[in-house]
Amino acid sequence: MSNAAEINGGRISFPDSETMSDAQRAVYEQIISGPRGRLIGPLRAALHNPELADSWQRLGKVLRYETSLPRHLNELAILITARRWNSDLEWAIHEREAAKAGLQADYAEAIRTGAIPAFGDDEEAKEIYEFAWQVLQSGDAADATHSAIVHRWGEVGVVELTALVGYYSMVAMTLNVQRIPIPDEFESRLPRANGRLTEKPE
Repeated sequence: MSNAAEINGGRISFPDSETMSDAQRAVYEQIISGPRGRLIGPLRAALHNPELADSWQRLGKVLRYETSLPRHLNELAILITARRWNSDLEWAIHEREAAKAGLQADYAEAIRTGAIPAFGDDEEAKEIYEFAWQVLQSGDAADATHSAIVHRWGEVGVVELTALVGYYSMVAMTLNVQRIPIPDEFESRLPRANGRLTEKPE
C-alpha cells in the first residue's frame, strides 16, 4: 500500500492508491519518483485537482532543489515561513532538511522558539532572515533589505527568494487548513506563537 494511503486523518479525504483516478496516479508517480521520494505533505490535498497538483509539484521542485541560493539558506527561509504560520509538518520536515543541508542547529532552534538567531558575522544568513521576516510580516521588504539580497545573489536570487517564501506560505496554509497529519517519524515541536514571528530583526 502506498504511503498516501497509510497516513490517515485530516479535515478532508486524501486520494490513495485504491481511489486515485488515472490523472491523479500519473501525478502521484511523478512525485514519488522525484527527489521528494514520497507523498506526505500538501500535495496529498492538491491531488483532488491533478492539474493543480502537477503544477504545484513542478514549482515546488524548482524552488526547493533548483534555485541559485545555497540549500542551507533556502532551508533557513523555509523554516522562517513555517514558524510564521505555525506549520508543524512544514517545520518538522524542513528542520530535518536544514540540518542535512548544513544549517547551524542553533539558528533553527532560535527560530523555533521565536528568538532572533545569533548570526554573528554570518551576513548571508542574516540577510536571508531579515528579508524573509519582513516579507512574512508586512508583505514587502525595505529597500535596504531588498538591495542586500540583490547585491549578494543578483536579481534572480531576490526573485527566487520571494517566490520561495510565497510558495511555502501556500504550503503551510494548506497543511494547516486541511489538517494534514504529521507522520509518526516526525514530532510536533513548534510552540504556539499567535501566528507571528515573535522577534524583530535589529
